[in-house]
Amino acid sequence: MFAGIDEVDWASMTHAHGPADDVPALLRGLASADPAERERALDGMYGAVHHQGDVYPCTLACIPFLFELVADPWVPDRGDIVELLTSIGGIDLGSDDEEEIGEDEAEAAANYAMAAAAVSAGAGVFFPLLADDDPGVRLSAPLALAALHEDPARVLALLRARLAAERDEEVRLALVEAAGRLALRHRPLARPVADWLGGLAAETGPPGLRLAALAQLARCAPCSLPGDVVPVVTGLLGQLRTSSPGPGGTRARPVEPPGPGADAVPASLRGQVRALSAEETAGRAAPWTADLLRTLHTGLDDRVAERAALLADQLRSPDPWQRVDAVRMSDRLIGGRRGSYEELVRLVGEQLAVPEPRLAEAASHLLEGLFGLAAPAAEALAERVAADPGAWVRTCPDGRTQLGSAATALARLGDPRALPALTAALAHPLVPYEVGPGVARLGEAARPLAGALRRRLGDAVLDERVYDRVGPLLRALTALRAGAAAPEVLRVLREAPDSAGGWLRTAAVRALASFGPAAGCAVPELRALLRRTGTAEAAEAAGALWAVEGDADAVLPALLAGLAARDADARRAAAGVAGRLGWRAAAGAPGLRELLSDGNLWVRVDAGIALWEVSGRAEESVPVLLAAWGQNHRVRVRVAECLARMGPVAAGSDAARVLLAELTSVRRHNAPEGAYGSHDTYTDEKLLALCRRALPEDTGNTGKEPT
Repeated sequence: MFAGIDEVDWASMTHAHGPADDVPALLRGLASADPAERERALDGMYGAVHHQGDVYPCTLACIPFLFELVADPWVPDRGDIVELLTSIGGIDLGSDDEEEIGEDEAEAAANYAMAAAAVSAGAGVFFPLLADDDPGVRLSAPLALAALHEDPARVLALLRARLAAERDEEVRLALVEAAGRLALRHRPLARPVADWLGGLAAETGPPGLRLAALAQLARCAPCSLPGDVVPVVTGLLGQLRTSSPGPGGTRARPVEPPGPGADAVPASLRGQVRALSAEETAGRAAPWTADLLRTLHTGLDDRVAERAALLADQLRSPDPWQRVDAVRMSDRLIGGRRGSYEELVRLVGEQLAVPEPRLAEAASHLLEGLFGLAAPAAEALAERVAADPGAWVRTCPDGRTQLGSAATALARLGDPRALPALTAALAHPLVPYEVGPGVARLGEAARPLAGALRRRLGDAVLDERVYDRVGPLLRALTALRAGAAAPEVLRVLREAPDSAGGWLRTAAVRALASFGPAAGCAVPELRALLRRTGTAEAAEAAGALWAVEGDADAVLPALLAGLAARDADARRAAAGVAGRLGWRAAAGAPGLRELLSDGNLWVRVDAGIALWEVSGRAEESVPVLLAAWGQNHRVRVRVAECLARMGPVAAGSDAARVLLAELTSVRRHNAPEGAYGSHDTYTDEKLLALCRRALPEDTGNTGKEPT
């Protein structure tokens, strides 16, 4: 084995972490009799030689030796090597990708193409592995063939034949998954694959196999799913709950224990991942069920009602693990698709009271991100918060604190029952960030906290950690418009270190602006900031001075200078303040018109909004705002807010068409598949409510306020 390995000039090549002269040792480590050494070698292959899917010249040089390892029945853990080869050869550059490749990426693209060609050319070695004695090899071989072999019809025939002979349940599921992959990769096979999968799903076979067939049908041929797919799937889940593990092994495949002396060796990254996976699947009768259901949900895609009904059934399951999975999948569904989720959210709320900590924690984290959509779970959240004061505030390893997820969710609902948790959070040395937004959501219900907020701000040490110390306090006092705290805010404005950055001065100035005339003590400092002509700070100070003194003429010069500034932040800040002044800032209209063609999209949006506020002429601003709407989804809430303030737009207008298109889209505007932020659901729901307000009643306006 490894004939010619030392003749390769490894030292002339590199990988992700430097010279590739360590690659021969990694390849030999993959064949070691020591499980710990094999684990380290595999970790090195993924961490350096095939780092994050990259293919280097040294990766290409490894391919023949990896095939040698796969073909040798005496090499342990060959299934892992099959997966490595599948990953190296499985990167597909479509025509769209090739058109977008720049000169700098051409070499990498060539490496991917050469890897795909080399692994595909040797993929015939995977055929006998379908019947290998090692179930781990049989588990990896089907997907390798589906992803890499260039004779898909032959692969499909062998997958079907092998399914009839295979007795290991997980391997049977892998065979079905590989068929779905074939149908996606080779569309002419979609119909025969769908027919086969449909037959498997309809048979009276093992429920896991039928569920796998339905999942792959949803993935590659969703039109072939049965009309009653939800009751069929729920029935299969019920069978899986009541069936005991059979001789094929429905339980998780055990992780091989480390060899002698392994305790002295730091765990590899892949070893840690496997340990976490083993912990996650421990005690589950059919740990692969979650993966099948995730595949099914991906295939069902925008069929929100069916997906919600399926998850609701899972949340009623007596199996706590099915409920854990359902909560996690509900998070993905609600965060990515619009729909009616009252019943689903109520069922998630019921999980807060269960004794299984992972289930309750998953439920509270989901509800935390829903804001107003969490209303059906309000009572459950309030009970959870009242019953567990110890979870109101959590301390991080670096000393920072966080408001517990259940308390945060309750505060984001604007529920006064979150007040005790917010009060407790104010007693901590570092007030959790979530207190500021929480107070803002509670509004007047949080007024009793104003005194404590003022005292904490007055006592805060203005050192290098000033952001952590005063940020949430300023946010909360701004929301409450607590003018009595003006002296404490003024201290922050005067004494905070320069290293804190402009954000802190901006936050302090905005707090003073919210206080209005009650912040009269800050006028000298605000006038001093006003003299920093052409900066964002000067524009913010202008807005605060106008709020305190009401003299628009005194601040207009600073705003006009801001509109003409070179700094985009200054232009945006000046436009925002001009919009708040409205007709009083009419002198700024020419400058705002010039900014409608600014190179910065956000400046164009802010200028368009401000110009309408100043002039009242929507025909100048709306085309610019609608163009930005299509260019960047992140501006849509700002644009919709402006359109809603303008009043119902004319039916049939460009604005009405844009708003109606948004309202009829199932997908959230800011949540691409698989990735969304903690506030994205809230932001999208706010956008929908604003769109309804901006439209005439007969085109969809329900009058519903943002949640």
